[in-house]
Amino acid sequence: MEVKHIKVSEQVQQALADNRPVVALESTIIAHGMPYPQNVETSKNVESIIRKNGAVPATIGIIGGEIIVGLNEEEIEYMGKNGRTTVGKASRRDIAAMVANKLDGATTCAATSLIADMAGIDVFCTGGLGGVHRGAEHTFDISADLDELGMTRTMIVCAGAKAILDLPKTLEYLETKGVTTIGYGTRTLPAFFSSESAYHVDYRMDTEKQIAETFHVQKELGIQTGMLVCVPIPKEYEIKSEEINPVIEKAVEDAEHDGVTGKDSTPYVLARVKELTEGRSLAANIKLVYHNAEVAAKIAVELCKLR
Repeated sequence: MEVKHIKVSEQVQQALADNRPVVALESTIIAHGMPYPQNVETSKNVESIIRKNGAVPATIGIIGGEIIVGLNEEEIEYMGKNGRTTVGKASRRDIAAMVANKLDGATTCAATSLIADMAGIDVFCTGGLGGVHRGAEHTFDISADLDELGMTRTMIVCAGAKAILDLPKTLEYLETKGVTTIGYGTRTLPAFFSSESAYHVDYRMDTEKQIAETFHVQKELGIQTGMLVCVPIPKEYEIKSEEINPVIEKAVEDAEHDGVTGKDSTPYVLARVKELTEGRSLAANIKLVYHNAEVAAKIAVELCKLR
């Protein structure tokens, strides 16, 4: 599918034309989610995992006003090195402004979902979903990721909403938006760093085939919403909720004290959690992204069989 202002790499173009599985990837995790050079190394490893599991990776970003679906190694390196200086955070609201003014933008879950849908890619893999922030009843700080899921037909494979968020309010908001939440092998909502939480998803599904069939039926019915597939972090890499929750609360308090709000709050809090856990949270983040990539690729493979 050709859309003005979007450049799709030859490899991704060919895969889509041949009905081969493609998995979209965001670039905010590269530019703002991890320090250099771990961010670039993680991105390359994620792409490698997707290829090993039978799909084609399509990392999405905006460079010099050009939306690119399928960043090459040089472009990923550029994102990783310049993320905290010249690369902005691109959500739905930013895309047109960044393109028109030839800016650089690392795509969030919301923007990546939208661009993936424009390019004809059904499956998108990330670390954790944005959501309703703690204290949102006072600040109205709710990630655009949730609204995007409510109106863009993309399947997001992740480790649940980021644990720094208000998980029950996030689930309520997704329900309001008509988004189906699926637990991969679990009825419990994963909490990013932790494999379990006190909350439940809508459905448990144990195989990639079952998940692919559900998404396929949703498309056949013409239901114009996304689908959220929550994959628990492998238990050997998790940080238990009783350990990580006090750390998150401290990081959120620090953000409030320092006056950090809006789109700057998530990277600030995640960086603070990394400091307070002496790097353990970053290691867990990387492992869960790798696991998500494997599952997403396998779902994309199954989805192609149904077309």
